[in-house]
Amino acid sequence: MKTPYPARLLRRHLSAGRVLAWPLRPLFSCAWLMAATLGCSSAGAADHGTPAASAPQTSASQAVAPHQAAASAATVLTEPLGDLKSAIRNSLLAQKRMTLVISTKPTRAAVPVPAEPETVHKPIRPVVHTRIKRPAPAFNPAISRDYIQARAAALLGHEKNAAIDDAGASNEARAGSHTEAHWSYTGATGPGAWGQLKPEFSLCANGKRQSPINIEDSFTLKGPAEPLLFNYTASNGVVINNGHSIEVDVQGSNTLSVRGSTYNLVQIHFHSPSEEQINYRNYAMVAHLVHKNADGQLAVVAVLLEPGAANPLIDKVWTYMPLDVNDQVRMPAHLLDMNELLPKDQRYYQFLGSLTTPPCTEGVLWMVLKQPVQLSSAQLQLFEQLYRNNARPVQPVNGRVVRDAQ
Repeated sequence: MKTPYPARLLRRHLSAGRVLAWPLRPLFSCAWLMAATLGCSSAGAADHGTPAASAPQTSASQAVAPHQAAASAATVLTEPLGDLKSAIRNSLLAQKRMTLVISTKPTRAAVPVPAEPETVHKPIRPVVHTRIKRPAPAFNPAISRDYIQARAAALLGHEKNAAIDDAGASNEARAGSHTEAHWSYTGATGPGAWGQLKPEFSLCANGKRQSPINIEDSFTLKGPAEPLLFNYTASNGVVINNGHSIEVDVQGSNTLSVRGSTYNLVQIHFHSPSEEQINYRNYAMVAHLVHKNADGQLAVVAVLLEPGAANPLIDKVWTYMPLDVNDQVRMPAHLLDMNELLPKDQRYYQFLGSLTTPPCTEGVLWMVLKQPVQLSSAQLQLFEQLYRNNARPVQPVNGRVVRDAQ
């Protein structure tokens, strides 16, 4: 059997020591690639301090014989696939080792990050707005009201004297000394303590002819008596809130003639309920008309009031009634007519007594009109909203004679 041409040709070249180049070119390309890869692997290992497998080196003097090269080529040809697999395997292993060495870097130990402290959320309290109480401005009546009253009296030529104070409701309201050791109708400064508040008030506790009193018909001296002669005309007036009652300072000529003397009307004021009692009965209100004669003697006419029709004079006074203590309001000219307050029947009870307010001065001539007059419930209620129970309790009669004028 004849050997094929390619085999004969290959055998001829091998026997001559030559290697056919073109069939082995792919094998030489793979061998060259393996050598380059091994070189890079050795260089990388050297960079990382790893000894690389050193290939046997030959010097220039050691020449390779042609037949040895042919033998090597023959070996390559006889086992090309096994050597190629081995070379590729070794190259991949070296490359894998190189990749691991290059990519692996020393890592620092992980430092635990401290956890953030939990924030304690406290409940939000609602803001409470409180109103700040501001102190009331100081009020000095002696500087304000007293000065105004004095100036007004000086301009009008109307002089106030001590007799009016004794006949009026209180000395403090007149002098503007409302802040002094004071008296009232209740508590520690009430009627039972008036005599101890000031030495000037001693008669309130020690007097023998004090007012008001209870008038019993069975113990009165009945008989004829001189009539009361009132000569009242339309006048000017100033309404004052004195801190104890509503008071009207009367200006003009308004006289009362009794017991051979003429008394001039100086002021009127009111109490609720009535201070005077008739057979132990109090009336809804009483008006005290205070008069003074030239000798400084006082005469007081008490007009009892009970609920009924509205009273025209009280309506005028209430219209100009000030609400603030120590305040005053001037009434229009000639508006005040005291005849509107007097009853038709002017018979009276008469006795000697005192002022019903401190200093409780005695020697006052009292005339209590028997017939009451009327005021409306609305008029009474308006006064009681300011002054309720501003009445001194009845005092002992102590054997005094009460005249029942017939």
